[in-house]
Amino acid sequence: MSQTPPAVKARSNKIHPAWFAGAITFFTLLTTAGFRAAPSVLIVPLSDSSLHFSRANISLAVSINILIYGLTAPFAAALMDRFGIRRVVMVALAVVGAGAISTIFMTKPWHLILLWGVVVGFGTGSMALVFAATVANRWFIKRKGLVVGALTAAGATGQLIFLPLLSRLATHNWKNVSLVVGGCALAMVPFIFIFLKESPRTAGTTPYGAPDGWIEPEVAKRNAAKEAIATLKQGLGMRDFWFLSGSFFVCGLSTNGLIGTHLIPAAHDHGMIETTAAGLLALVGVFDVIGTLFSGWLTDRIDSRKLLFFYYFLRGLSLFLLPSILFSSIHPSTLIFIIFYGLDWVATVPPTIFLARSVFGPARGTVAYGWIFASHQIGAAVAAFGAALLRVKFGDYAISFYIAGIMCVVASYFVLQIKKPVAD
Repeated sequence: MSQTPPAVKARSNKIHPAWFAGAITFFTLLTTAGFRAAPSVLIVPLSDSSLHFSRANISLAVSINILIYGLTAPFAAALMDRFGIRRVVMVALAVVGAGAISTIFMTKPWHLILLWGVVVGFGTGSMALVFAATVANRWFIKRKGLVVGALTAAGATGQLIFLPLLSRLATHNWKNVSLVVGGCALAMVPFIFIFLKESPRTAGTTPYGAPDGWIEPEVAKRNAAKEAIATLKQGLGMRDFWFLSGSFFVCGLSTNGLIGTHLIPAAHDHGMIETTAAGLLALVGVFDVIGTLFSGWLTDRIDSRKLLFFYYFLRGLSLFLLPSILFSSIHPSTLIFIIFYGLDWVATVPPTIFLARSVFGPARGTVAYGWIFASHQIGAAVAAFGAALLRVKFGDYAISFYIAGIMCVVASYFVLQIKKPVAD
């Protein structure tokens, strides 16, 4: 019987380089979560500052940020295929740093819309969750669902770390938030340049879990814009693409668009101090880590459509309860909502990525997910601005929570209509 070569035995005892690539990506996404957390803590300070920006103007800037963040994603995925992950992420970090720091000089609402809405939105969108999906698809054959869950949870962990800090900084001077976000973004550029490897091939290995004789497919050097548009055209003619995009629209609407942007001011309307409300939103991040990791583990084992059904249906029910459980102080029922919503926050991401790859195949799965993620951010943008308008009209956020709850229940039905997924 032939013996395994000593070199192979030695190599098998080492930690696979894929885990290092995943860890670096996790740390990057964790840090950039602070960039996305900042707008929610700026709504009250900016409206109370000497600038006297209205909540509607601030929410419009946040809405545009979220929208561009999503619309950039499919092009960023194609750019990563064309120019490489490292280059795209480094440029994106530099753009975020420049845009955030420049906000300290703004004097008019359109400055906020341009800098935080457009510039920072473009930079964060060039990383977004397509960064996580691209790394997971390139570096992992096995444990892909778990890895996507971990990388998605990085955003929640970053929110946990940054939200209380940014909230305290904002109470003293909102400009401190811009300086911290910009400085962190620029500091990440050399980190990515030094430590992030482009692909298993550049590290002299194969993806984690690759079978014997596995050959890395060549990434076509196609025009990024044409590839993104071609994938969108393909998707528009597919029923499952509409189901995935529509459900993810609702996901974005009910998470970072509504709760992520407006939970702090909604709690403030009920008499809760801003730092306490920010702590609640950070607590969402604690349980999001647990929920997303568990969802990734489940995605490797259970039909993704069934997982999405339960995630959306239960989220919808919880939103119907929210208007009645916000108080001037932390109440047990409020904590129960925060814990559940945290577990469910982005648990939808691993099964959605898996379904996108199943529907479109490995070649276009990540770019297709970029478009599906764009619909997520369109939904978030609608909620970020729409909830502000409803707050002005009705005096509270209750109607916004009820609308989001109904849409989640509807989405839970349509995800079951997606065709049964197949493994790679």
